[in-house]
Formats: sequence, structure tokens, C-alpha cells
Amino acid sequence: MPRDALVSEGELTVSQETAATLPDGRPVTRWTIGSPRGVTAEVLSLGARLQALYAPDRDGRWENVVLGCDGVEEMLGEAAYLGATVGRYANRIADGTVPVDGTTHRVATQETGHTLHGGPDGFATRLWEGAPVREGRRVGVALRLRSPTGDQGFPGELSVEVTYLLDPAGELWIGYRATTDAPTVVNFTNHAYFNLAGEGSGTVLDHTLRVDAPGYLPVDGELIPTGPVEPVTGTPFDLREAAVLGERVVDGHPQIAGAGGGFDHNWVLDGHGFRRVAVLSHPAGGRSVECFTTEPGIQVYTGNHFDGSLTGRSGRPYRKYAGVALETQHFPDSPNRPEYPSTVLRPGEQFRSMTVYRFSAG
Repeated sequence: MPRDALVSEGELTVSQETAATLPDGRPVTRWTIGSPRGVTAEVLSLGARLQALYAPDRDGRWENVVLGCDGVEEMLGEAAYLGATVGRYANRIADGTVPVDGTTHRVATQETGHTLHGGPDGFATRLWEGAPVREGRRVGVALRLRSPTGDQGFPGELSVEVTYLLDPAGELWIGYRATTDAPTVVNFTNHAYFNLAGEGSGTVLDHTLRVDAPGYLPVDGELIPTGPVEPVTGTPFDLREAAVLGERVVDGHPQIAGAGGGFDHNWVLDGHGFRRVAVLSHPAGGRSVECFTTEPGIQVYTGNHFDGSLTGRSGRPYRKYAGVALETQHFPDSPNRPEYPSTVLRPGEQFRSMTVYRFSAG
């Protein structure tokens, strides 16, 4: 199908094409958002997924800087989370137990016995309905999904909208909205893995990362938070000044070793409201991405478990540390931790969240 321009604002356009077909015959749509001289994003209806994101380096060389696959089989399997919108509940819920208003709901679990990213049939593997949109000077696509009562065991029917928008300054805006007809829990994130040297180019160990967070959540051997927030001071988790990832993931700290030799932890972010919370940079090429969010936490995952079995769009396998995910979200296992910020959504309320990735090169 040709890429017909559907929405435009100046040089920014949104076009669409059929990218693939699901085993049941339903088409998967790809929307391309961008301009000839600006950051360009590709978004799929399968998993409301950021499949590619092209940005220039300091010398004007354009590369896709997020990991992704083309094959439907991979996106429904091993690559399900790459770039996807995950929910109903991003990250982990211990033992698949969700207490809401005195009633404990049993939700679907993975082989670990815990719930990860909404369960084995979470939002990352669903086909979302999408349409192009324009908001001011930004253009993009809005994707919608209805999750019925009891979906993966969660209470309440949930109506969800995820909007991807690009603006002329090279900012990617990802907005989330949700409503419910019964009390439930929600926690959404985008699971893009960044490699600012280019997708499939190697590891991110030469990247630097800054996270504006005074504390983090230590985890047990199954990556479930152990409880209280711990200060980052004196640990490899202190990223309040930019640090080289390769110098931190080789640290002998037991939390690093227990997560597979890298980060897979939630940082408790400083401040409230919409603010800048992290900066990822690739000094060799000059690309940087600043992360802004309304969320209280960010899960940093350094791709510790990539083992070469997954091949990306570049045709090259993804090995350990092939990308780093900056997952803005509420805290893992919050339904079982009343001391954490609440993730309960009630009828009559609207869940809203915004995350922005601002790209630059210098």
C-alpha cells in the first residue's frame, strides 16, 4: 500500500501503509511521522509500537536509534516488548496478586509466577485501532484499545488511548489516557530500547546516562522490589551526574550481579509534575536524548538478557547490552506496596500521563 500523506503541518507529515499481516489475516498498519530534515518515527498498530526512530548525529548521518523487528512472529514472541506500549500494568506484580478495595484479584502470570507487563497476553501483543492526528504544530497518530473486564484477570473494563506526536523541534511526545467502569490498577510505559550509535551497531556501554533520582528500589532475585526506597549515594545507581554505562554495569554491587550483570531497576525520580528526568548520550556520535515525564519513576534496563537469538531490522543479532530502555512509569508491585504512589484508577477519573523524548546532536 502506498504511503499516502494523511495529515501535515508544515514539513511534518503522517502517512500510512500495511506493514504485515497477522496469522488471522488482520493487517498491521505502520504510520510514518516526520519530515525530510527532521526526526522521523515509525509506529505500528501491533502493540502500539515505536518500531523505528531516525535521528541525525553531529555529522548529519541519519540512523534508526531504537531496536525493533519486522517479523510478526517475533513481535508476538521474543520481541514482544521492543518499542511496545505495555499494560495494563507495566513492570512486575508479585505473585500475580492485585488487591483493590479489600478484594484480591488473581491476574495472569508468566513462568516466573509473577506478572510482567500486564501478563502473557498484555497490550504489547494486541492490535490497536489508530488514526492520524494533529495537535497544534505536532502531528502523529492516536491508537485506542478496549480491554474488557477480566482481561488477564484485571478488574474493570478499561478504555486506553496512546498518542505519538512529533514536533518540528525533534521532540517525540507520547501521551496516555485511560478510563474504567470499575476500580482497577493501571501503569503504562513505552518499552523502546535506545542505541544512539544506531540500531544493531553494538552495545550501549559507551553511552552516558544521567538520571535525576536520589533513590532507587532494590530488588530480590526475581526482580521484585524488596520494599523501601534506598538512597543512591555511594552506589553504582547514583546517576545524578552523567556516568558511562560500561563503568557501572561491571560494578561488583550485588544488585547489579543479581539483575543479570546490569541495570533492571526503578529509580525514584526527583520532583513532581512534568520535568526533565534523564539524559542519554552517545559522545562518539554526538546524539543525545533528554527524557521528560509526569511519572514518579523510571525503569532503566540495559538489555542484560539479549543473547543473540533475536535479529533486528538491521539484520544483525542483538547481544547483551544492545540497547537501554528508559521506561517512565509508576513503581513495580505498587498494588502490593501501599507506601508506593497509588496506581488505582476509579470510575469517573481519567488516567493521564505524558513522556517526551527530545533529540539533539552536538
